Amino acid sequence: MDKGIATVVKHTGSHYLLSVLPEWAPFPAVIRGKLRLAGSKATNPVAVGDRVEFEDGTITKILPRKNYVIRRSTNLSRESHIIAANLDRVFLIVTIILPETKLAFVDRFLVTCEAYGIRPVILINKVDLYTEPVLQEQLADFKALYRGAGYEVLEISARRGTGISAVRAICREGLTLFSGASGVGKSSLLKALDPTLDPKIGEISLSHLQGKHTTTFYEMHPLTGGGFVIDTPGIRGFGLVDIEPEELSTYFPEMLRVMDNCRFKPCTHTHEPGCAVKEALETGTISPERYSSYLGMLEEEKKYR
Repeated sequence: MDKGIATVVKHTGSHYLLSVLPEWAPFPAVIRGKLRLAGSKATNPVAVGDRVEFEDGTITKILPRKNYVIRRSTNLSRESHIIAANLDRVFLIVTIILPETKLAFVDRFLVTCEAYGIRPVILINKVDLYTEPVLQEQLADFKALYRGAGYEVLEISARRGTGISAVRAICREGLTLFSGASGVGKSSLLKALDPTLDPKIGEISLSHLQGKHTTTFYEMHPLTGGGFVIDTPGIRGFGLVDIEPEELSTYFPEMLRVMDNCRFKPCTHTHEPGCAVKEALETGTISPERYSSYLGMLEEEKKYR
């Protein structure tokens, strides 16, 4: 095929694979040297999921994105990295232990999904390991925290097959991003969803109880049951990009539900009298954990400015 429009299905350094979806027939392409998105500080101008124009094996233009997931590249860096584009949903895979997924990471990821209009679904993996009472309690607290905020939370075990049919049903339509910290079992989950896939499955590093990176590039896969999924390397940190402090609270659904009742507008929900968010915090409608994450993100945004 000499020219046309296709979707980026794999990205390794400066090399790409494209396919004219929904047909799955990947072919190689490279990027034109000067091709960048207007105003973008992203380290990768083209991401998996992007629809692009190509000619003679060269990507010549990136078509407008309906959405994307983006993170700050490194601590206090002004550069960013686009994880994937044009998604129908994101599965954020978390674990209570081995490794423990930090709430701050979860909340930053969810804020990014809200900001860019992507439906997130939280998958708690390895539920077969949470048999001790203290872990059962942590599991219940985690589910209550995020369901209370308004998110869909599913319990799964890639190893035992628990909840896999429900995940497969959600994936059947459109494009799904699988993301999460290293070691939470993304590759094992993909293998459980579709045994024809052969993602690398890593081990947990006992020295830090964190996962070892097994996926080293971004790649889309077709599922035999329908739909497409994007596998990503494990993420160790997640910095916010291009979110103004005054709009941050609108990306917390539980804050958005009450903030119209604040006496002052705009309200930072930190020190103002008559703040509906702080009142909801007092009554337990908004969790102290989520509010603490919000304050942390406000502080983080000040550092980058």
